[in-house]
Amino acid sequence: MLHATPQQQQRCVQRINSNNMTNEQLKNKISPWFENLEFTEEATEFLTLTVPKENLHELAEKLKNDTQTQFDYLFCVTGMDWGEALGVIYHLRSTVHKHEVVVKVTTKNRVAAKIDTVCDIWRTAELHEREIHDLFGIEFNNHPNMEVLILPPNWDGYPLRKDYVDEVNMIIR
Repeated sequence: MLHATPQQQQRCVQRINSNNMTNEQLKNKISPWFENLEFTEEATEFLTLTVPKENLHELAEKLKNDTQTQFDYLFCVTGMDWGEALGVIYHLRSTVHKHEVVVKVTTKNRVAAKIDTVCDIWRTAELHEREIHDLFGIEFNNHPNMEVLILPPNWDGYPLRKDYVDEVNMIIR
């Protein structure tokens, strides 16, 4: 059995953390990839970037495959209704470099809301996107299976949208 000295352990930790990019370094790395990216740190410790829906898939591929970012772990996908726009928020982590980023994408088309899938990049997105489709009505282009996941097949409407009304089942205070 091998045992590392405290100094060897410290050097190992320093090597691992040396690949961890700060939010500013991530921003500087990612911002040249597309013209219309918006960056904020909002009220969190994570760098948040908003990407036009036309660039989502290509950005996702770059975030995962670039050797300096290597966002190989999609750990949270959330559908959102911001009133005027619908959208999706993706939380990404690099298990290699130990940095994280949040990616937001929106569509103002509430009638035919469509965003590209990322389940071919991060397999875990497949069920999350189906759930978001059921509850928000966002369709994911090129998704392999957009069948209903949660709601009964005859359900009418999208229950997590702010404009959703169900007079029978809703509790209004």
